[in-house]
Amino acid sequence: MMTVSAAPELSDGGLVVAILAHAFSVTLVLLLMKCLHSRCPQLRGCHGSQEEDEEGQADPGSLVLDTLSHEPCPKTACQEVEQFYRELHTPTGGRVLVKTLLQKLLVFMTKEVDHRGGCLMLSDMGISLEIPAGAVSLGRTERVSLVLVWDLSDSPSLQCSQALLSPVVYCGPHGTSFLQPCLLSFKHCGGNASQVRVYASDTALLPSKRWGEVGAQTKTCITRDECQVALTHFSLYTAVLEARDSTEAHKWLQLAMFASPLAAEQTHQQIRVYFLNNTPCALQWARCNEQPFLGQLCGPVQIFDFTSASSDMLLVLKYLSEGWENVDESASQSVPFLHIWHGRCPFRSFCFKRKQADCTQDSSEITVTMHTYQQGQQGKYFEILRFHLSETGCHVESIAPKPYCNRIPRELFNQLQMLLEPSTVSGNDWTKLASRLGLCGMKIRFMSCQQSPAAAALEIYEEQNGSLQGLHDIMMAMERLDCAACIEGYLGQPPSPSPVGKKASMELESDSGLIDCGSLEKQGVLQGDDGKLTLHAYDNAAMERVEEAA
Repeated sequence: MMTVSAAPELSDGGLVVAILAHAFSVTLVLLLMKCLHSRCPQLRGCHGSQEEDEEGQADPGSLVLDTLSHEPCPKTACQEVEQFYRELHTPTGGRVLVKTLLQKLLVFMTKEVDHRGGCLMLSDMGISLEIPAGAVSLGRTERVSLVLVWDLSDSPSLQCSQALLSPVVYCGPHGTSFLQPCLLSFKHCGGNASQVRVYASDTALLPSKRWGEVGAQTKTCITRDECQVALTHFSLYTAVLEARDSTEAHKWLQLAMFASPLAAEQTHQQIRVYFLNNTPCALQWARCNEQPFLGQLCGPVQIFDFTSASSDMLLVLKYLSEGWENVDESASQSVPFLHIWHGRCPFRSFCFKRKQADCTQDSSEITVTMHTYQQGQQGKYFEILRFHLSETGCHVESIAPKPYCNRIPRELFNQLQMLLEPSTVSGNDWTKLASRLGLCGMKIRFMSCQQSPAAAALEIYEEQNGSLQGLHDIMMAMERLDCAACIEGYLGQPPSPSPVGKKASMELESDSGLIDCGSLEKQGVLQGDDGKLTLHAYDNAAMERVEEAA
């Protein structure tokens, strides 16, 4: 009897203990799985895909843990990662592709390179990768990818004193090395080349990035608007501005205005103004972003000198043509400083609607003028944005203000520097340019001690916010027709007629070989035009060298 009566008591107690132990173990297992999933994103993707293949559906417990995860983006399966890199590193046949792969917008090209070397270039992006001859051993081929990453989340995390100056560029496959260093070149928008730093993340394209300044073993060359990196192995790269002293830092922006064509039945019109880094790929990103809205670029972009004064950017509506009214109550909008400083490509929009009260007003076209400047600095510098939209032909037309260059194009800058550097007998070299810019004799003598006085004079002209047309007029007044001709090529003007008595008389006809030697003037330089070579000499010594060559 005791044995029979005691058995149920032991059985009940053991059952309770077993239930508690089982519940405790299940809880521990769930907590352990949650920790593993939150710390290792790829583990959950691979594990989940395996369960789905074997059982046909995912474990309900794993779905609950997914909902509790704090990961910002959806997890990808191992097969998706393999497909991502397979598609990225497949030769593109010399074409540049724009694709969204695993929620990343990428611009890339891939080609096979042998011992002869090769060059990859992303057209209209200012990015190139050169593999020199001999970098690949004889008899082998390597697949090389050059990728522009338009996913802003891959950019490095920056402090308030740092600024993003370039896009993120990926050279792949990650970790690939060559017998000789490869040269990666990409544009930056820093105002001072000495403050530009090249950053790298020694990771593949999909994992979390670990950004830091490249080491001393990596050779870099930073010019006024370009970073050149000698790569020992492939990874991710970008450019960051670091002002390590108390001097004011700045970078160059391009302000681009977009709008859709104006239609007759359209009652509202929206205009969007982008604040972009002054790099070619940033403008192409804005064009790509505008495609779903049928937005078109309204006229040329405007260049703006954005400083590290921690001041927000203001966009103020100054004029709106008759027949239209502003939908927003405020005529001004602001852009946070860090959104621009950290290269987040922000934009602001204005919306206008047609007036219905007065039918006599012509609303078949719209003209808008806006001013933009950093808050509190409008007295120092501001930019004027104007454009015009018309219903005629349903296409965008533009009215651009007098183009302020602020920054002379690099190719033109180098040409003018080369032409103005040598001293001339008449003195119409860089010294006369410096004098016309208002510099005194002491400053001119100081400039003569610099490595390139001509470059210093041109940089001062940039700081004075002079226009290309103004620089052309100065060169004409200095009787430097060679420099004026170079500027006319960028302004799209026909060459200016040469003054009487200053025209060269030595012409070489490439098709007939005929040489006509006459008196040489002392103004001008070598200049080609449709097979005809017109040569001027600076001085008698140069004239004698030309005559000996003839």
